[in-house]
Amino acid sequence: MSGAGVIELSLWQLAGVLGFVAVLVALSIRQALGLERDLVVGALRTVVQLYGVGFILAGVFAAAHWYWVVLILLAMTAVATRAAVGRLKTPLPRAQGMAGVALTLSTVLTLGYVIGVVVQVHPWYEPQYIIPLAGMILGNVMSSVALAADRLQSDMRLRAGEVETRLVLGFSGPQAVQPLVRSALRAAMTPTINGMMTVGLVQLPGMMTGQILAGTSPLVAVRYQIMVVLMLAMATGIGAWIFLRLAVGRYLTPAHQLRRELL
Repeated sequence: MSGAGVIELSLWQLAGVLGFVAVLVALSIRQALGLERDLVVGALRTVVQLYGVGFILAGVFAAAHWYWVVLILLAMTAVATRAAVGRLKTPLPRAQGMAGVALTLSTVLTLGYVIGVVVQVHPWYEPQYIIPLAGMILGNVMSSVALAADRLQSDMRLRAGEVETRLVLGFSGPQAVQPLVRSALRAAMTPTINGMMTVGLVQLPGMMTGQILAGTSPLVAVRYQIMVVLMLAMATGIGAWIFLRLAVGRYLTPAHQLRRELL
């Protein structure tokens, strides 16, 4: 098919991509990886979850009421919050609350600026813009918070003696763990920075690719992608920083002692 229109995929055409899963299942069997069940379940969940979200968004787009948009954003934030700290080896008290604050503040600040200043959407709750942008922000901040949380806890465990030595020497709690905070923040931001270094050279980003496939001019798609890349850099850095600032206090007692039981 030629032209600039969107090529719609029929259900039969979409079913054809299940061949990718079949190849991976065969590879798993051949190499005795034991991933066959996970691959099949993952593929089924992908189809069910995305179609479910698609039907919900279609209804929200048609209704275009601010309260439906806010409800979806709250649900997305709740899921992202749970996932961000769900893989910590040792549970951290109030970790979900801290992650929720970090995700909410970073998303509100970044999305508010993009919607109000850059794109200037009217009304502000236009679901076509706010839901996809919020989804990208939340997904990336979730990953950065997860990286920051895991790195901070790992370094606390490995460098506990160093932290306690600093405390004995008279450093305050925040001063004693500051090198670990810097290390965790660097780890959280590195994937985003690496992506900025190679964007457009190694791969075309998802949003830009989708717009081009939908018939948008490549130069227009580039402008939106630049906005998205810089938007995500801001959100991931701020989100990880907020979480680390909150999390550090949980690893220290009011007397500036290290809580080893949380390591």
